[in-house]
Amino acid sequence: MRTSSLKRKTNETDISVSINLDGTGNCDIKTDIPFLNHMLTAFSLYSGIDLTITATGDVEVDDHHLVEDIGIVLGSVFQKALQDKVGITRFSETITPMDEALVRVVLDISNRPYLDFNGTFKRDQIGGLSLENIYEFLYAFAMESRVTLHIDVLKGQNDHHKAEAIFKGLGRAINVAKEVKSTRLPSTKGTLS
Repeated sequence: MRTSSLKRKTNETDISVSINLDGTGNCDIKTDIPFLNHMLTAFSLYSGIDLTITATGDVEVDDHHLVEDIGIVLGSVFQKALQDKVGITRFSETITPMDEALVRVVLDISNRPYLDFNGTFKRDQIGGLSLENIYEFLYAFAMESRVTLHIDVLKGQNDHHKAEAIFKGLGRAINVAKEVKSTRLPSTKGTLS
């Protein structure tokens, strides 16, 4: 089983994350940000990753620290759970609709961290999540998981729909890319570390 866990405590946040890459999308998400809980639940379901997150932070100051730090810890455990990456599909691309919203996610489990995010929101926040911090979560996740990640919000009017399509699309793309399909390492260099 490809599993990993990590606890991280700072002066701003206290986070514990456990994942099973070969799960069924079962999750137990408890953070101080209700809309983030909803997004991470969608991510878990569509990625097929069993995910447990317990996270508290200084949200009375701002939600930025907690959102970013969850991205850091989740990216770290994802990277560790991938182990040697032998046989993974590695690349994937998804286009995910959520009513009028449409989001493209393209990723490469490359060990070359990168985020290119193209999307805007009209609202400042939903359910305690500052929508500008979706970028911060994705950036932290991409850097710590060491994936190349491109996300384009192709269209949409409703910010809830756009945000949900991002997290569902990320989950769907990871579900494909993490799948073990062979006994070969998918790299012409001979390494993904």
